[in-house]
Amino acid sequence: MYPYQQYGQMPASGSGQMPHYPIEPSNQYQQQPFPPQQMPYMPQEPHHHHAPQYAQLKNETLQTVEPFVQYGLREAQHTSYPHAFREVAAITYLIGRGFSPRMAHQIVESWEMNEHF
Repeated sequence: MYPYQQYGQMPASGSGQMPHYPIEPSNQYQQQPFPPQQMPYMPQEPHHHHAPQYAQLKNETLQTVEPFVQYGLREAQHTSYPHAFREVAAITYLIGRGFSPRMAHQIVESWEMNEHF
């Protein structure tokens, strides 16, 4: 059972299957080396500012990732927190690339061998 199935999320069509998100091939995602003066983004606590134009995006984003957050918390009990974070991050990254949640989860699970990447 996939995380989104456990929490009662059903597609709007009521068909019982997850919606299909088209996968568009693109070269824009190929890994490019960073110029010497640029380093990759290193997450830090951001400065908080009110951005009401992103309120709907916030709700949609949190609703989309919540099943995977819960999945990661359960996964961490059987593996480790670093492993669970990597797995959930990889799944959500692939969703962002256009894969359906189901396919993203299947792809990431296929990379594991004995609960290791």
